[in-house]
Amino acid sequence: MSDVMEHYQDDGLHEECGVFGMYDFDGHDVARTIYYGLFALQHRGQESCGIAVSDTEGPKGKVLSSKGMGLVNEVFTQEDLDKLKGNIGVGHVRYSTAGASTRENAQPLVLNYIKGTLALAHNGNLVNAPELRRELAHDGAIFQTTIDSEVIAYHIARERVKTSSAEEAVQNAMKKLVGSYSLIVMSPRKLIGARDPFGFRPLCIGKRDNAYVLASESCALDTIGAEFVRDVEPGEMVVISPEKGIESHRELCQKEHGRCVFEYIYFARPDSVIDGMSVYQSRIIAGRCLAKDSPVDADLVVGVPESGNAAALGYSLESGIPYGTAFVKNGYVGRTFIKPKQSQRESSVRVKLNVLKDAVAGKRVIMIDDSIVRGTTSDRIVSMLKEAGAKEVHVRISSPPFLYPCYFGTDVPDSDQLIAYNRTIEEIRQIIGADSLGYLKLERLPELTGGRQFCQGCFTGKWPIDPPKEDIRGEYDA
Repeated sequence: MSDVMEHYQDDGLHEECGVFGMYDFDGHDVARTIYYGLFALQHRGQESCGIAVSDTEGPKGKVLSSKGMGLVNEVFTQEDLDKLKGNIGVGHVRYSTAGASTRENAQPLVLNYIKGTLALAHNGNLVNAPELRRELAHDGAIFQTTIDSEVIAYHIARERVKTSSAEEAVQNAMKKLVGSYSLIVMSPRKLIGARDPFGFRPLCIGKRDNAYVLASESCALDTIGAEFVRDVEPGEMVVISPEKGIESHRELCQKEHGRCVFEYIYFARPDSVIDGMSVYQSRIIAGRCLAKDSPVDADLVVGVPESGNAAALGYSLESGIPYGTAFVKNGYVGRTFIKPKQSQRESSVRVKLNVLKDAVAGKRVIMIDDSIVRGTTSDRIVSMLKEAGAKEVHVRISSPPFLYPCYFGTDVPDSDQLIAYNRTIEEIRQIIGADSLGYLKLERLPELTGGRQFCQGCFTGKWPIDPPKEDIRGEYDA
């Protein structure tokens, strides 16, 4: 299910969005830097992207924006970026877990209202989006999108009419939101970042010269040459302005957290650090745990690119079995591409991935992947290794079995579509054609997060927040 397999209709798991914001106190244009920041976050969403900027010294409330369907380098031209003049801005990359994949749903969202303008980028899912939406609709709101990000923007705008500052409006709106969210809000003179009280989704702060940056992952800071300052804490709102630098508001911070453990296992780039824990080290630990708990005699350990690679290295380091490369990935295939028809010989997996026959022929291979969702992709990869001459293929998965759907920002499907639901590990092994199969033990997960609290609802059915009474994922995704 690693990222070479993304966007298959039959298998795969996807994160929702990446957010990036920048405020240059010296007045320099930020659009080009936001472009590179989004480029670094492209793995978090490949469906649509957008940038909105404003000039804090120009006419108050004038926002320039550009967005479209596709990858960052496909949507924005040099001419587009040259037109986006402004020293404060916000950007977004999106993958819809469900619902409409349309330009209207691309972010950032820009609102013009009585107090001026507001641009917002959001990563996550609100559990109470339907109720909040109905409340707004009864007051006469007309919606342009089907995403809950618009619900958030409207509630902030409504609060702003009653409050003396943009940050007060955001804070009041946060008190109404239930679910997962990392937000970046651009007001005419401030850049505001906010994270839900459980910290489901990551958000960090960076600094470059006299400019401050907010980003989903620290790898985006590295890309633009910014210094990592710190993570935004779960429940915290930060306000960035030239007058006060970074102001912190922690009224909604709490002791109980629910970070998405899959940020560490799969979603985040390995060169990111989330809440003080290196994603790369987390995956090395996962591999070491698999080697301790599910050992097997073999000649070679390989990872399914990309997120399986570090876990495979960890397995190798712990077991002493050599680490190698078994797969060549076609780097020119986007995560969304025209899939071959069933009647054609081309396989979606083979288009993106090929096996190095010389590396695996005649060998007992341990293949590490980050998860098995529906099982169809794992089935094909095991077959490819055996066709290439592998004597045995032992599959090890660096997460526990998926048993429940996710409502907080990933597209884990309903239980009846999950291969692990109501099946034994032996039954799953037979379906995918492996010689043996082992999953990461549930009790090992705290080691991956360095003891930090996390959400494990997709494995146990126990979430930090009660899941919605209705399936909201098809209507109000972000």
